[in-house]
Amino acid sequence: MRKFLLGLFFLMSVSNAISQNKTADAHIEVSDAIEKITQTKFHIDNNNSYKIQLFYGNLNEAHKVLAKFKTTYGNTWSSKIKFETPNYKVWIGNYRNRLEADRALMRIQKKFPSAFIFKPKK
Repeated sequence: MRKFLLGLFFLMSVSNAISQNKTADAHIEVSDAIEKITQTKFHIDNNNSYKIQLFYGNLNEAHKVLAKFKTTYGNTWSSKIKFETPNYKVWIGNYRNRLEADRALMRIQKKFPSAFIFKPKK
């Protein structure tokens, strides 16, 4: 009888601990102000960022590639046309690290197989 009571006590203790653990899940909310400050800081200090280049060549083709990208991916990543003599280049994203850029590149290369990652010079 004593073993039975000890076993019952043990099971009740474990059950109670598990139920308390389920209700103690943490939920962290980030305020909009902190999120905005983080994004602003990131866009100002993008010296260590990576980008993906989809195209280089003439302006008309660059616009076509950019339009195709926006049609395919929408506003998932930022995109722009950059002029560097003598070519126009289509650049995508502003990735904080190589891992983020690699993940995006895997998706982008399905439609743009010649896309590649680079780190812009200052």
